[in-house]
Amino acid sequence: KTGSEHGLAMCPLINPEHLPAVDRMCHKHPETPVVIDHVARIGVGGKRSKKDIDQLCALAKHKRAMVKISAFYAISQVAQTYSDLGPLIKRLLDAFGPERLMWASDGPFQMMGGHNCKESVELIRSGLDFLSDSDRDWLLRKSAESFFFST
Repeated sequence: KTGSEHGLAMCPLINPEHLPAVDRMCHKHPETPVVIDHVARIGVGGKRSKKDIDQLCALAKHKRAMVKISAFYAISQVAQTYSDLGPLIKRLLDAFGPERLMWASDGPFQMMGGHNCKESVELIRSGLDFLSDSDRDWLLRKSAESFFFST
């Protein structure tokens, strides 16, 4: 309720099993901005289920809901290139549109264990052929800028 009244973003770091609770809260407080961190950790542990992806995409019906596409080191099964994330990102793009998706660094974790931000950014810059230049600009800059720094 406070988030709705004051424009404060709720940024839950959750696992997929908690998406239904977020959906209920979005219904209850539709004006509250919600930014799901790290694609709701879908894929951590090697499992990326259709049900989890469907539940995350269903949040797109809430106009104030967004998703951070991040933590590639944790949700990808393909080290450094993260090429297996293309279908997931495409699905999120189709559901939310580029204006409600934002790349995030997840620092310092993205820079540990042989991972770095460069490959994570490169996936968005040039690794996904379905992204337009405009999509890339929204994901890498404009979504976060408009959400966190708009007046």
